[in-house]
Amino acid sequence: MADTKREIERKYEAAADASGETRLPDLTKVAGVSSVVDKGVAELDAVYYDTDDLRLAADSITLRRRTGGDDAGWHLKLPVSPDVRDEIRAPLADAVPDALAGLIRSRTRGDVVTPVVRLLSSRDVRHLLDAQGRLLAEVSTDTVTAERIGAHGSTARWTEVEVELADGGDPAFLDAVEKRLRKAGLRPAASASKLAKALSETEPRRTSEKPPAAPRTAGDHVLAYLQHQYDALVSYDPAVRRDLPDSVHRMRVATRRMRSAFRTYRKVLDRTVTDPIAEELKWLAGELGVDRDQEVLGARLQTRIAALPRTLVLGPVRSRLRIWSVARQHGSRRKIIAVLDSERHLDLLTALEALLAEPPLLPAASKPAAKVLPKAIRKDYARLATRMERALTLPPGKDRDLAMHNARKAAKRTRYAAEAARPALGKPAKRFAKRMKAVQSLLGDHQDSVMAREALRDLAVQSHAAGETAFTWGLLYGQEEAAAEARERGLPAAWKRASKAKSRADLGG
Repeated sequence: MADTKREIERKYEAAADASGETRLPDLTKVAGVSSVVDKGVAELDAVYYDTDDLRLAADSITLRRRTGGDDAGWHLKLPVSPDVRDEIRAPLADAVPDALAGLIRSRTRGDVVTPVVRLLSSRDVRHLLDAQGRLLAEVSTDTVTAERIGAHGSTARWTEVEVELADGGDPAFLDAVEKRLRKAGLRPAASASKLAKALSETEPRRTSEKPPAAPRTAGDHVLAYLQHQYDALVSYDPAVRRDLPDSVHRMRVATRRMRSAFRTYRKVLDRTVTDPIAEELKWLAGELGVDRDQEVLGARLQTRIAALPRTLVLGPVRSRLRIWSVARQHGSRRKIIAVLDSERHLDLLTALEALLAEPPLLPAASKPAAKVLPKAIRKDYARLATRMERALTLPPGKDRDLAMHNARKAAKRTRYAAEAARPALGKPAKRFAKRMKAVQSLLGDHQDSVMAREALRDLAVQSHAAGETAFTWGLLYGQEEAAAEARERGLPAAWKRASKAKSRADLGG
């Protein structure tokens, strides 16, 4: 069983004094610190694992098997933000525990992880306590010996200071500690982790490579956007497996953005290559969304019920909603993880990686972005305008609901197209995307109401069949219907604002 710990820490490069030792300044002078308690020295032995091409390290992920200290076991560290990582721990075992192997599968894709670096650390630990004896932070002075495992067998040695915030502590406290350390001559470490430093220090020297050039052509910008979405798809994989909030939604958005880019910029990338990949992205989004859509709908209805006066909630309304929700659940976290572990999903990631490595560029890809991208966006806008005009001319009813749903999808595609072009086109693309997002949101709210009304009618029928009163479901149906009508009344004005001539002309091109 794996446990997770949020780790907030900073590392510093430590220089030895004349006696060859690294001495810390008096940390009781840090505001809030009442005492510093020496916790002794621990000897740690950690072996770090990665693929042959160091895919985990490239994404700032570390996987290690460590003995010694009070947290021996397998540790997987996933970056969250600067200075913040989630450490997922599992008990000691000979092989990588399944719970951790799954969290790195989007990177390894079946390739074996093997030992790459061994770190021997002598850790001198001190606890910073407040006046009540509560732990504020742990300060460690680590004397490290790194050994590269494999043909090179290079070694490196260094000393560093690590300050880890206590659970629930205020990150601002680390600023105060850092100020004191800097006055003593310590500087923030150049490497984000011991592994990163070990790999750098033990890597055979190579001729320095030039950094990649900034995107200039249409192809450069489209590929940069696709790379960003691919990175999101891979990075949200472990978050979905861990059932983190909003992770499924964000992963689905990445798939949609990539599919949208393939369609919008089909003059840049060969569709004979991208179309099959787009179909697989559609499959993945569908698999991820089975329970997500039901969850969102259920939350919407719960919010509606909670807003009603108690006198208007008649019958076992909440129980009926729970029964209905459970009956409509088509999957589970176990099913989602099975999808992420499937060969089909891993093949999709491999295909995307291959496409980005050797993109099927068409002649338009080599042209200036300012010429190619606006033209593609305006074409998406024209499709949206046609769908909007049709939707606005239809009378209320199922046909209009369907037309507005199709317009919503076109608005989303147009918005994504503008967002993809923003690095090349700047503020005009940002303003245009904002207008399209406003239209998409209005149409999305309307579609959510359509789905909610279908659900409410279903709940009313079930309640009536069970001999329960359907009063509350009818009341909520009326509320949703009124809200939808209000959105429909506001849609022409919103579309007029979004479709001003300037919103098309200011893209340039």
